[in-house]
Amino acid sequence: MATIAIYAGAALAEIAGCFAFWAWLKLDKPIWWLLPGLVALAAFAWLLTLVDSPAAGRAYAAYGSIYIIASLAWMALIEKVAPDRYDLAGAALCLAGAAVIIAAPR
Repeated sequence: MATIAIYAGAALAEIAGCFAFWAWLKLDKPIWWLLPGLVALAAFAWLLTLVDSPAAGRAYAAYGSIYIIASLAWMALIEKVAPDRYDLAGAALCLAGAAVIIAAPR
């Protein structure tokens, strides 16, 4: 459960950080939006170091599905665009893949 919580926090930080850049470049938000965006991206990177994994690549690979699900939630809650059935099916496939990576006996 701790890994899932770390991944959820990392996803929120990464999406918020990237969205700050998106908002500045595409939504004409002021440049100061980049400051909290940079802090959020640093928090994202730090959070991923807390995952108990002997290999960074494995931790990042498993994180990918959490990021996809969090991105769709961001799209729905913040951008007010509902995910379609293909978004949801793709996210489910990714989550299944992450479960294999995280839960595999090693």
